[in-house]
Amino acid sequence: MSRQKTLKLIHLAGTVWFILCLGCISVLALRQAGFRWWVIFSLSGHSALVIFLLISIYLFAIFRGVGRNQTITIEHPLTSTDYYLMFYVATPLLAGLTSNLAMLGGGGRLSLFASGVAFGTLETTFVVWIIVDPVIASVEMLLPQSRKSRAVRLARAKLEKEQKQRDRQLLLERILDREKEDIQRRQRALKPQAEKLAGLLITDGADFGKAERQAVDIGVSAWQSGGLSCMQQLRDMTMDLCRKKYKDPTVVDYVSSWWDGIGSWRSPSLG
Repeated sequence: MSRQKTLKLIHLAGTVWFILCLGCISVLALRQAGFRWWVIFSLSGHSALVIFLLISIYLFAIFRGVGRNQTITIEHPLTSTDYYLMFYVATPLLAGLTSNLAMLGGGGRLSLFASGVAFGTLETTFVVWIIVDPVIASVEMLLPQSRKSRAVRLARAKLEKEQKQRDRQLLLERILDREKEDIQRRQRALKPQAEKLAGLLITDGADFGKAERQAVDIGVSAWQSGGLSCMQQLRDMTMDLCRKKYKDPTVVDYVSSWWDGIGSWRSPSLG
């Protein structure tokens, strides 16, 4: 059996024992408060599903943590060793065994025995997990080799983060350049159609209907070629040509109305 799997199984057993001790203390506290057994069983039944879900989430997090915990052995020369990890995950079991042996020597009622074992497990586990382990880890981080290793790791992480930012910026610039090239290439391809549309805009009233039909055909072709963005670019090119070529700054934008309903194009006047 692998080291990681062994640690997970021991941690599973220790967590189950820890939860049983919590349950035992809760039941004894309810009994001392005067609750009857049927009330206790009722409360346990309603909360069983919630407790199971919480334990499942906790175990999932712990299992992942055991596999990745203290991987930087240089920064944590003690807490990353197999012996320490084994002691850490087995703390509830060791605490329960020690409390069991201590209570056996004292005798007494079953409820007193169960209470002593449960409280002993909780107190010892709390001290080791909440006080002793963080203190040891903090002392490890103060060692010269640990501080040097941490500084190197943080510097490497900073360089990697900066490199990722540069890569993202470079990718964004490439995308923008590609879009600019696409716009320029499409502008060259659309120039003949823009010149034709510009001529249709200054058509007199007698040929207005024919101009509209030709403009619609051009709009459909633009929609099929590049969608709404292509149509918008063609319309903007057409209006610029009208103002520059025909010296008419007040030219009416009939194109937007002619193309209404083509693909997703909608006339501004119609929303």
